[in-house]
Amino acid sequence: MTSALLDPTLERHFKGHRHTVTSVDFSCNMKQIATGSVDSCVMIWNMKPQMRAYRFDGHKEAVTSVQFSPSGHLVASSSRDKTVRLWVPNMKAESTVFRAHTATVRCVNFSADGQTLVTASDDKTIKLWTVHRQKFLFSLSQHMNWVRCAKFSPDDRLIVSSSDDKSIKLWDKNSRECIHSFSEHAGYANYVDFHPSGTCIAAASTDHSVKVWDIRSHKMLQHYPVHSGAVNSLSFHPAGNFLITASSDSTLKILDLLEGKLLYTLHGHQGPVTCVAFSRTGEYFSSGGSDEQVLVWKSNFDECIESSKGVRSQHKNAASLQTQPATAANLHFKSHPPDPNSQTSERVEQLNRQDSQTTTFTHDFNSSCCHSRGAHYYTHRVGSPSTQQTRSVQPPTQKDKVVSGASDGRIPSSLTNTLEHIVGQLDVLTQTVSILEQRLTLTEDKLKECLENQMEIGLHLQNRDEA
Repeated sequence: MTSALLDPTLERHFKGHRHTVTSVDFSCNMKQIATGSVDSCVMIWNMKPQMRAYRFDGHKEAVTSVQFSPSGHLVASSSRDKTVRLWVPNMKAESTVFRAHTATVRCVNFSADGQTLVTASDDKTIKLWTVHRQKFLFSLSQHMNWVRCAKFSPDDRLIVSSSDDKSIKLWDKNSRECIHSFSEHAGYANYVDFHPSGTCIAAASTDHSVKVWDIRSHKMLQHYPVHSGAVNSLSFHPAGNFLITASSDSTLKILDLLEGKLLYTLHGHQGPVTCVAFSRTGEYFSSGGSDEQVLVWKSNFDECIESSKGVRSQHKNAASLQTQPATAANLHFKSHPPDPNSQTSERVEQLNRQDSQTTTFTHDFNSSCCHSRGAHYYTHRVGSPSTQQTRSVQPPTQKDKVVSGASDGRIPSSLTNTLEHIVGQLDVLTQTVSILEQRLTLTEDKLKECLENQMEIGLHLQNRDEA
């Protein structure tokens, strides 16, 4: 499936914020990108190079979240100043503001029909509002700590929320009831969102991992411990095949959900990456970080998605995600040469891909070496920790690319079969451990009940003796 995949390329880079970029979103027509920042500003970036960006000043404190309405006519922003603003994304910077919570508003999200807003706050509540008159509808208040994120499902029937209380809650919008609560044990989820099919949710956690749950069976489908720092944000590709994550370890990672493996590690930011979002078509994605920059990348997934139609036709929706946990033991990585014709920015772009033998290929595109398509660029290929080569080469010709592609290593079928067997054994082991955990919990409950009964009997006997 991944053989048709082209490397993501860095297309644009915007610099205008004066502090960490906290949120990013594309308009539906791909003409604009909205970003929020700790500098208390909302900025609207125009994708046409000749058009200037708009800076919206209105919030008194850091902007925590921004989102375009489905129609693209409005941009909603939330802030530490406890308010939500609705902006018209043009040079007039017209906006309406309402006080949404009694503490920092962490997240704002439009419903699919664009008629309703959901907000999440440090006051431990989730609130729903009408967009037209900003009328308060109702609140959801079962979280015991700050609510980091709240999102509508694609059909607007459900809401998912994540909190510092280490829980992720699934709510029925009509009944206003919590229908299930997923527990995070090692950390809490900074960000959570629905899969485009509406059957799964993914959570970006402070425990350095990403988890995918089925909302019908309430079971974890996949676990990706792929980062070395807290995962701050994530975004599903509209086709549902891919998930991109942003982390405090300064990287973006692209995950193949159908095959349950890591595809790319992208280095472009200097410092923690705080937000990431795919465009509505999935053709592009954008990221922001503590380096005050907004990077726009071309995903180049089109060919891969076309080649995967046969796979998706066997699955009615993306609930067919492989159920084995994607741990370090069963992640398989392949490497592809860089596209010499890809556009680059003034920032450094590094694309890392790893194969099953932990060989790492890193491509650095330095602005000082990339003034044109015919210019030199540097390729760092790491064969092993003790062997490192740096070469300055001309971009390969079409003939070179064909020869290079023909010489790429392929995983032997015997190794593939062995790895598949290991994956199967790990799946059985995971199920066995889960059953043992359930039995242990049951035993603990019984033991606790026995101890409580013994204490009651002892107190009863003591009271009788005293009488």
